[in-house]
Amino acid sequence: MSEGPETTTDVLIVGAGAAGLYAAHCAARAGAQVTVVSATPLAETASYWAQGGVAAALAVDDSPAAHLADTRRAGRGLMRESAGVTLCQEAPDAVRDLESLGVRFDGDRQGRRVLGLEGGHTHRRVVHAGGSATGRRLVRQLAGRLVQVPQVTVYEQTRAAAVWTSEGRCVGVVTEDGRRIRSRATILACGGSAALWSRTTNPPGSIGIGLQLAFAAGADLADLEFVQFHPTAVTGVPGREGFLVTEAIRGEGAVLLNGRGERFVEELSPRDEVALAVWRTMREDDASHVLLDMRAVDVAGFPNVVGALRESGLDPATTPIPVAPACHYTMGGVACDLDGATSVPQLFVIGETSCTGLHGANRLASNSLAECVVFGGRAARAALDAPPLPPSPRIEPAPRAPAIVTPSAATRAALWDHAGIERDAAGLRTLLDDEHPLARAIGAAALGREESRGAHRRTDFPRTDAALDGVHTVVSPAVAGDVPPARRERWT
Repeated sequence: MSEGPETTTDVLIVGAGAAGLYAAHCAARAGAQVTVVSATPLAETASYWAQGGVAAALAVDDSPAAHLADTRRAGRGLMRESAGVTLCQEAPDAVRDLESLGVRFDGDRQGRRVLGLEGGHTHRRVVHAGGSATGRRLVRQLAGRLVQVPQVTVYEQTRAAAVWTSEGRCVGVVTEDGRRIRSRATILACGGSAALWSRTTNPPGSIGIGLQLAFAAGADLADLEFVQFHPTAVTGVPGREGFLVTEAIRGEGAVLLNGRGERFVEELSPRDEVALAVWRTMREDDASHVLLDMRAVDVAGFPNVVGALRESGLDPATTPIPVAPACHYTMGGVACDLDGATSVPQLFVIGETSCTGLHGANRLASNSLAECVVFGGRAARAALDAPPLPPSPRIEPAPRAPAIVTPSAATRAALWDHAGIERDAAGLRTLLDDEHPLARAIGAAALGREESRGAHRRTDFPRTDAALDGVHTVVSPAVAGDVPPARRERWT
């Protein structure tokens, strides 16, 4: 990596998904000089593909307390209470702020917001934009508006290679082309790591880039054993393998059928329950898929899903769709507080890169985009209070291995086989010798939780251990290439 130019900014944001774009707006509105580094062109990040909406208690018969109760129930005794309270109380204002930035959520003929029902929710509280095109609409609007803000600099198609630390604190990043970006505060908003698994709903770049950058810089990771598998990803269709069929369609009446045409699950149960039921039904029937029957749904409300299926030769208005689980969302990430602060001073994380403990053992549908906005705003405001940079920060010695490692096909297959919907100690131990640092960390975390809870299912420990209620699994940075055993922490 050659040495390139050096620039200085107040707040540096790595990643331009929903969380990063919104944080950039918040910091800029407060008067900060903001730099955004995006590995892709703006509006082509993983958030672009998000079909879910934004969950917020906006209806007159709803409340933050009811939203909190649903989030707590989905989290299976592991939701961090302070994070849940923060999200549910602040989400309504966050939706209104998005609207002030030009995001137009779906409304009825009277202009009232249309609220959707999704799995695990007891009320209609999910706002969408363009039906199942919420992520696309949100990032396009935020990106388009951001490039017009004078104090914001955007580097597109630029990748961070390492977090720049000096004397124990983060002072920016170094990019792959050698550019050094100095910043009082750095926010990693690089998305999740679901593409580490061989079958996934995510784009190829979702390989835990933020986790890898932070881990190499000395930050702790937490709750890596909790990996959500979406139950209705298209399978067996060339060109559409892993294409996600949004849960909102089940909220409008779609049902899941086995090979005999029988329903086998309550479709609006929390996602971990539905995915497990689909997985076990496939195994019992020795089948590669189940069927999602959308024939009773008004398909006009989901134009991008229906259009994509019809382009592939599937008409959901007349024919059930073959679906199977795929890795979709990682509840774990870089351990942080409610402002996104990590164990490395002045290094913050937001969105799926982070782990505040909000989701516990299982994410409630559409809480993820709400999390991006609520905690993205909080991190941006906290970043404004970062102390000044040292006059001439020195670059620490480069790590012996690259900060970002692209997973091999063998790693992706190993995670699917041994850290999939169901796992056991024998399979997890094989991950400890994997070539990929995150695979090793995931194996250590999953071995350390000897129970089944939410999205973590151990066939050798099938019951939930009440002694682990509220306990988060933390993996510290590797020492001499080895991942130490996970430790347990309780967060307030």
